Amino acid sequence: MAKQRISLVLGSGGARGMAHVGAIRCLEAHGYHISYIAGCSIGALIGGIYAAGKLDTYAEWVCALQRRDIMRLLNWSFGRGAIFSDERIISALKEIVGERRIEELPIGYTAVATEINDKREVWLSQGPLFEAIRASMAVPLLFAPVERNGLMLVDGGLINPVPIAPTLNDDTAWTVAVDLNGRAEPLETTKADAADPNEPLPQIRARITKYIDDLIPRTSRVDPGYPSTIELALRSMDTMQTTIARMKLSAYTPKLIVEIPRNLCTFFEFDRAAELIEFGYRRTEEALRRDSQR
Repeated sequence: MAKQRISLVLGSGGARGMAHVGAIRCLEAHGYHISYIAGCSIGALIGGIYAAGKLDTYAEWVCALQRRDIMRLLNWSFGRGAIFSDERIISALKEIVGERRIEELPIGYTAVATEINDKREVWLSQGPLFEAIRASMAVPLLFAPVERNGLMLVDGGLINPVPIAPTLNDDTAWTVAVDLNGRAEPLETTKADAADPNEPLPQIRARITKYIDDLIPRTSRVDPGYPSTIELALRSMDTMQTTIARMKLSAYTPKLIVEIPRNLCTFFEFDRAAELIEFGYRRTEEALRRDSQR
């Protein structure tokens, strides 16, 4: 029996996007063939890696990351209006995936970015894969905009955190959307701090490490107090994306919505990847079960 062909929409939401990996695995395990992907920010990253056929390799890599590894990937940027440079991150991902062009991928793919000058949504469905991913993931304040064909592109989540529209003309049976800005829920954090207390650090590196550690808040804080500047910016962006996602999902209702709670983890907690992937798998399975009972 042929697998049912579907389109998949992967939303934005930082490290919560590891749930996308679990969602993809669950859909495949249930006999669905993903023939088109539209993604925004982390959704563009996961979708692009899947379209390139390297999702399992990426998952193995990201699940091995510890907190100190994430800090090392976030190298400083001195200019262009960004705190961090994405050079190390993109370089590491290119080693996994290789240089690819979107039009050469075996399945359809669109990354969604925001043109900051004209304040409009831009669909990237041709050209270098990682140029599109970088543009879609260029979170203001954190990463610099990407200049492409005279456009100044930043994170697509500013305008469309759940980009369903690029899939509307697909000849697939139906569309599945994974929304990373779902309702907050009571959750337990099971990931312990992964820092290595025995790692020798010179004084200057220790200071930098502490500063970055302060930039990456833990969900396990008992009294978080007043948020840091970067935490406040990321929370504000989450709030905006949650509101926009609700509007987009009411305008373009897909066949199935997998809702990931927005308080599942903080923006940079990729050291919890294995846990987040498993969460995404379970949530997708639950959504499929509910849909079958209708």
